[in-house]
Amino acid sequence: MKRLFTLLAGILAWAAMTAAAEGVPDAEDLAKDARLARSFQGVIMIAFVSDGCPYCKVVLDEFMIPTSRNRDYDTKLVMRQVEIGGGRMLRDFAGRRISQGDFAGRHGIHMVPTVIVFSPDGKRLGPPLIGLSTVDYYGYYFNEAIENGLAAVRQAKP
Repeated sequence: MKRLFTLLAGILAWAAMTAAAEGVPDAEDLAKDARLARSFQGVIMIAFVSDGCPYCKVVLDEFMIPTSRNRDYDTKLVMRQVEIGGGRMLRDFAGRRISQGDFAGRHGIHMVPTVIVFSPDGKRLGPPLIGLSTVDYYGYYFNEAIENGLAAVRQAKP
């Protein structure tokens, strides 16, 4: 019985680690993320979310996580999430420490989910995706935000 318990505990721990590895990472150091995006003329996509928001879960599970698994996007964008009510600290695009909640406030985030595409300089590239009306159309706007952001960044480069 003890062996069975140990086996089950191991399986659960492995499943939890796999799920965490497949998620969209929290924003911790956007200056570092910007350097990475700049290295391949890419963009930074940030999902502003809150705990218990079912629409946030849909945006993450149906759009951001599958996109992050697609190797074609490895040289297009860096994805992060920010908890709008969160007290965890991050470094903004200029390298300054700020709470996730204050960072969201600085960008005028009042509704979740909100997805914004940023240049490596920390500038917004296009309008934010606010809320989730229908999953059927959201994918189009999601991809359009990425492609328009990439076009702006890559066009600006000499």
